[in-house]
Amino acid sequence: MQGFSLYSTEIKFLVHTGAVPRCRGPSYHRVFPAGLTIHCASRFDSASVNPSNPNSSAANPQTVGGFNFNASGHVGRRHEWQSSCSILASKVVSLQKDGEKSGGGADGKSSVNGHPTLELVPASDLKAPVSLPKPLSISDFSPSPMHGSQLRVAYQGVPGAYSEAAAGKAYPNCEAIPCDQFEVAFQAVELWIADRAVLPVENSLGGSIHRNYDLLLRHRLHIVGEVQLPVHHCLLALPGIRKEYLTRVISHPQALSQCEHTLTKMGLNVAREAVDDTAGAAEYIAMNNLRDTAAIASARAAELYGMQILADGIQDDSSNVTRFVMLAREPIIPRTDRPFKTSIVFAHDKGTSVLFKVLSAFAFRNISLTKIESRPHRNRPIRLVDDANVGTAKHFEYMFYVDFEASLAEGRAQNALAEVQEFTSFLRVLGSYPMDMTPWNPSSNCEV
Repeated sequence: MQGFSLYSTEIKFLVHTGAVPRCRGPSYHRVFPAGLTIHCASRFDSASVNPSNPNSSAANPQTVGGFNFNASGHVGRRHEWQSSCSILASKVVSLQKDGEKSGGGADGKSSVNGHPTLELVPASDLKAPVSLPKPLSISDFSPSPMHGSQLRVAYQGVPGAYSEAAAGKAYPNCEAIPCDQFEVAFQAVELWIADRAVLPVENSLGGSIHRNYDLLLRHRLHIVGEVQLPVHHCLLALPGIRKEYLTRVISHPQALSQCEHTLTKMGLNVAREAVDDTAGAAEYIAMNNLRDTAAIASARAAELYGMQILADGIQDDSSNVTRFVMLAREPIIPRTDRPFKTSIVFAHDKGTSVLFKVLSAFAFRNISLTKIESRPHRNRPIRLVDDANVGTAKHFEYMFYVDFEASLAEGRAQNALAEVQEFTSFLRVLGSYPMDMTPWNPSSNCEV
């Protein structure tokens, strides 16, 4: 049964390799003394010198190439280090003379047994690299704080989508990152491209978005919050187009169903066609100059894509609300100082026989359930990701999703889950997070 879980010293030369292959045997290097550049990669450590006795050195000195090093690997005295650099420079010049004696190729380059060798060139002859990518630093892999700086939040759709508005409500002043698919938003967070993802899970009229519930099992992200967004649909068309000229309306399938009765009352005898998202429908009409097609989308989409609003607030129900969840790589610490909600998913090898026992574990502890839904998986495996982020295909007849109003910091919630674990073959806590308690007015125009 699976449980649940919440300078060393060195001298560097500028070496120009070009396109010549490296010699396998010993090689000599041509040196240009006028442009020779020596980079010293170590520093003088004053702690290694005894100020009272300038001639003293660190214990157990070591001699490497005629240089006196202390135990830490640094030159013991400043004058020794300066002398070492002078000696090295003289040795380099002698190498130049030896290389000239050994002879060069037809092009004047040094060679050994007919093979060209590496060549030391003046630093001024090297061209600086152009547009090199900036190396990653530790800050690039550190999650941004919850507040106080700009978060990168992934959402599904294009700018102007309701998911973008939900991301802005959940994380004001965030950097919203559009994704063409729900799974891309999950991967953006897993690959550290985004800090959070805001995705819809249910609508008050259309019900649950099952795709995202399945993706919660396929990925190891945690729900860290929720946001409820009133959906305010508008009928959009190109400037100058009248409703009588329309022959079709395109939008997301749920948006089409949420406006079905209103479109009929408006006397629009048009074909309905489904597309990936609402704002994408407006973008498609604008890019292709479709003068016989309208879109159901938000007022912000009309502003972004230069569309006119033919009708405002065309949703059949003014209480049309979509619930979004905020996803992160790490869970948050549950608290008891504000209302919390916990989401879990469980299953049993023997089907639905244990459902009553699971529900009684919450009823006996006076824990209110805000959602319970089953997802059939008969005759097809589902890929589950464990704590080690390893996916395993398992067969369950049904998967059950439950949301309840309690924090995992409360003893009653912990006891309820411990009892549920006894009755189930699979149990996972998707997240324990603060509830969205912000009031909203269905009649007001929400900026979406």
